Amino acid sequence: MAERSGGIEAVISDFGGVLTTPLVESFMAFQDQTGITTEALGKGMQAATEANGDNPLFEMERGEITEVRFLELLTDALEPILGHRPEMHRFKEIYFEALEPNPAMIELMRELQAAGYRMAMLTNNVREWEPLWRSMLPVDEIFETVVDSGFVGCRKPESEIYAITLDRIQMPAESCLFVDDVKVNCEGAEKAGMTAVHFQDSEQAIADVRAALDQA
Repeated sequence: MAERSGGIEAVISDFGGVLTTPLVESFMAFQDQTGITTEALGKGMQAATEANGDNPLFEMERGEITEVRFLELLTDALEPILGHRPEMHRFKEIYFEALEPNPAMIELMRELQAAGYRMAMLTNNVREWEPLWRSMLPVDEIFETVVDSGFVGCRKPESEIYAITLDRIQMPAESCLFVDDVKVNCEGAEKAGMTAVHFQDSEQAIADVRAALDQA
């Protein structure tokens, strides 16, 4: 492996929506298979947040509640919206069946790892889902560090999770390039002192990553 010095020395990538197909495709698959529209799902999440005092998805991603409890809260919130109690037990299976690896971005990460960049993954994820998403990609072949919100008790764009990532890779923020498909997560990384690339599609993101590394 090549040694690097100065400029950007580490690349931190999101998982879902960057190294995979867009997450919206999974929610559309859920709509197709259950008949619960994404609009109704959004209303249910809002109602559950109001009833619960915090967004249950965020709580699940921090590992504060289990997947089972998340689905209970969401089902309770959806029942008055739909007029019946929906069946939610296959949420995870439908979600992952519709999710596919993104070869272009995975190849970019392999290339950067081979070029000597320190590689980390920073994902908002669900503790119980770890075996599923890890089986999709050669995670440990590419990334020396994985920071999963479900295991560290905080999530993007909370400042603490960026600090945890930097501590684990032992790199200063200014030496890190962060890639995510959610703009507020990129803004959180920038507030932490990193350079950020907002992934919108593979061609754009690959070009932006290369430009940022060349400039650095």
